Order: sequence, then C-alpha cells, then structure tokens
Amino acid sequence: GIHLAPKEKVNIPVLFVPHAMKMYKAEVIVHVRKENGEKWTSEFSGGSNKDLNRNVFLAESGEIEGILWRYPVHGIPEAPQQKLVVVRCRARQRVEQRVEMLLMGVVPDATAVTDATNSDMVDRDNSANTQEVKVTDGSSATAEFLYELQYQSNEIRSQLESLVGMHLVQKEWDTESGIVTLIFNVVFAPNKPMRNEATLMIQWTAGGAWKFPLQFIATEPEVDDVINIEAVGLNKESIVGFKLTSQTR
Repeated sequence: GIHLAPKEKVNIPVLFVPHAMKMYKAEVIVHVRKENGEKWTSEFSGGSNKDLNRNVFLAESGEIEGILWRYPVHGIPEAPQQKLVVVRCRARQRVEQRVEMLLMGVVPDATAVTDATNSDMVDRDNSANTQEVKVTDGSSATAEFLYELQYQSNEIRSQLESLVGMHLVQKEWDTESGIVTLIFNVVFAPNKPMRNEATLMIQWTAGGAWKFPLQFIATEPEVDDVINIEAVGLNKESIVGFKLTSQTR
C-alpha cells in the first residue's frame, strides 16, 4: 500500500537477528501495480520466457497487471571482534608463538549451504593465502572452515606477507558447548623495526564468521658490534675501517 510518485525513492529496512552461526537466506519481493488499475501492454506470451513470467503478473487479456522485483538476501552472522593478539620480536630475529582461537556457536545441526563458497564467503580466487580446515567432533559430524590473514592495505600486505606465517597445529570441536578450538603456530621474522596489524578471518561454510585482530611489533635489533677509535694525539684524525655486507642483491 505504499504510494510512489514518479522518480520517488522508498527505503526498505531489513533486520537481521541470527540465532545461530550459520547462513540465513531470504528474499525481498517488491510488487508494483498502477494505482488507477490500468495495465501494461506486452507482446510476449506467458510461457515464452520463464524468467520474465516469474517476475510479472499477467491478466487474462495477456496484459501485465503487476511487476515484481526480487532481491535475494544472505545473512552471515559475524561474532564480536576478539581480543587483540600481540606478536613481538626483535628485528633480524625469528619468533614462533602458539595462538588459540575459540569459535563460539558452532552448532552441529547447521548444515552447510550448497553455494557457501561463493562471493558471500572468502573469495578463494582472489585470496591465494586462503586455507581450508575440517574439524570433526569424533563422530560423523564435520565442520568445514576457511581462514586467511587479511591486511588493511596493500602497503601493509607488502610489508608483512613475506615476514609472517601461520600454520594450524591443533583443532577440536566440543559439540555440547558449540566451541571449536583452533590453535595456530604463528611465525614472525621481521627484518627491520615496525608495528603493523592484520586480521585472521575465519569463516564457516555454513555461514558464520569470526575476526581475530593480530598486531605484529618488531623492536630495534641487537647491536651488531662496538667500534673503538683510539686517538693518536690532539688535533689529529684517527680512522678505523669496517666492512658492511648486504644480505640481498
């Protein structure tokens, strides 16, 4: 019963309140008809085009009585952002750190949707670092997850991507509490002082998503050597030489 003047706009609010960490699908349908009851003329027959026939209402005369616009809606629950994990290392050194990620609300009866790996999930084609992991509860029930390390900008990606590595070392699924535990081994080998952030994005193929912020801090490196210069006398120069070797081309 909403009246619209020519070129007038209408906002359609969509509220999403998920009860479980899985994808929900719906469809918003907008049905338009002329206020005065007139119809649109058309030269097509009702069975000639299935897609067109699905989006119009035809009168007995073959004229178009109403037009439908269909907007598919995919609701993907996202858990609140987790506590910041800090990985600290001195420049020109290497550190390995175990990081535990807890995924809340993984319910066994949430079945994965058939197109869960489409553009609504992690885009594997554009994310070469995306990894897949399967977690079982000890029986036939299996939960599949995708995870990748995301960066705020291409500049941060270029600084961190070759210095950071993540490897899944342990996984566990407690179906009673709905908690999946993923333990990663994080390797950080900075070559210079820096402070950058990244986000570990984990998505369940049934629709849930979790974000874990990571901060990588590289402090000043150790002193390479101490150079001692002995004076040969007042107002006379003393010179000492030392070699520097580049580690790359």
